[in-house]
Amino acid sequence: MTTGLLNDLAETVLFTLADVAPIALVLLGFQVAVLRQQIPNLRRVLIGCVYVVLGLGFFLFGLERALFPLGKEMARQLTDTSFIMEGAGSGELHWQDYYWVYIFSFTIGFSTTIAEPSLIAVALKASDVSGGAIGARGLRLTVAFGVAASLAVGTFRIVTGSPLYLFMVVGYAIVVVQTLFASPKIIPLAYDSGGVTTSTVTVPLVTALGLGLASNVPGRNVLLDGFGLIALASLFPMITVMAYAQISGWLASRARKTKPKSKHLHEGPAQ
Repeated sequence: MTTGLLNDLAETVLFTLADVAPIALVLLGFQVAVLRQQIPNLRRVLIGCVYVVLGLGFFLFGLERALFPLGKEMARQLTDTSFIMEGAGSGELHWQDYYWVYIFSFTIGFSTTIAEPSLIAVALKASDVSGGAIGARGLRLTVAFGVAASLAVGTFRIVTGSPLYLFMVVGYAIVVVQTLFASPKIIPLAYDSGGVTTSTVTVPLVTALGLGLASNVPGRNVLLDGFGLIALASLFPMITVMAYAQISGWLASRARKTKPKSKHLHEGPAQ
């Protein structure tokens, strides 16, 4: 058993090395052939590359062995007929009887996004570049709420069998309208926030959740209904980030307008 795990881990690390090697070759080629400069801190760079390969290898191995099966198993248990019938009021199941599925989808979407390394990196850079005007924690919470809402809506779509294009059309229509009124400074960050959510932590769990639901909800097709959660997970954060910026701007503008009035009231009548 242990030997098999070690062999699988070594195979995963080798596959990771093969995936990372083209990136390293491109960077090395541009540094030597185009820029024609030596690699600064070569020893530290090589040690860092080893850490990256090993870290990604262990991470992917953990996803394959633990997180991916866990998401699928949780979806199977939450959609089990005997479990759902305990809270159902009648013998026939309706979409509202799957409320535990929606709650689980929301919470797992929020927690995985908070732990997403790519989102952490983008949030820290956004805070650094903006001089702290964009808080890293606030951005992460806003994006995480968007992904959580998207998974709740996506699981509702799977349970009801609704077509995906309706949600995408309505969602992108909201994004377009928000873009027309949002500050130009927040629009690129909002769009990028939708992309960074679909990365190493979120994608395996979301995929497992969608496939698990489509496999266990009666009348659903795995190929037609099991996919699409990732598309929604990249759409909703754009909405929440721009909405957060627009609401914050509106509240700040309202505070500036009401402050002089309140000050005048406290001053009393002129002598």
